[in-house]
Amino acid sequence: MKILNLYAGIGGNRKLWGDEHDITAIELDPCIAAIYQDFYPNDTVVVGDAHQYLLEHFREFDFVWSSPPCPTHGAYRYNIGFRAKGYAPVFPDMKLYEEIIFLQHYYEGRWVVENVRPYYKPLIEPTVTLQRHLLWSNFPIAYKKFEAKGIGIKNKISDYAESGFDIIGSDINNKRQVLRNCVDPGLGLHILSELLKGEKSISKTVICQDCSGQGGDRENGPYCHKCDGLGEVSAPKEKKTNSKPERKD
Repeated sequence: MKILNLYAGIGGNRKLWGDEHDITAIELDPCIAAIYQDFYPNDTVVVGDAHQYLLEHFREFDFVWSSPPCPTHGAYRYNIGFRAKGYAPVFPDMKLYEEIIFLQHYYEGRWVVENVRPYYKPLIEPTVTLQRHLLWSNFPIAYKKFEAKGIGIKNKISDYAESGFDIIGSDINNKRQVLRNCVDPGLGLHILSELLKGEKSISKTVICQDCSGQGGDRENGPYCHKCDGLGEVSAPKEKKTNSKPERKD
């Protein structure tokens, strides 16, 4: 597949994906992008605005993963930063919901948007919650319990190095925050595996009754590619023929 990895960071989500896919990673910070490239030399790395890149290039990819910045949504900044430490209030960054709505309506491939548990009720109901992450997608993602010692909750930079993310000698500012922003590789692999499992189980093309998009008939029932995931779908109606029966003399 051609995969677009937006807001890639140093590539926590991508670590266990292997090299069989054509992956393009978008990262705004040049220093972080350089480390990603060192970790994954076969990937194409673009230094730039992931939000704008999605708008301009979404049709070029089979699968889009997006992890928009989470600090303005997270419970930590609100509860600990604002309420306990007196941080200045900030508007939630609406790029998160802009991208979900955009992908729901304009993109015909597979996609997932990842973010943290927010301090408010999500404006769009997520597909599933795994670990500390909310996930919105247009394909089913099975619930799975991960070990509490996942990459996102380690305390020391050396702990991350032991997990294969050694950035101790880099020029990155706030190394610990960059590492904590990583999606657990096991979670990234689980989501990609769920996508590939679903693709292999499609047996025939069907048309969604709600949005007229194409869908598939899977073992667990019909599924629409364009709607929010599962939806009412039905097989295309067969064309009626006007052929007349043979005349018998």
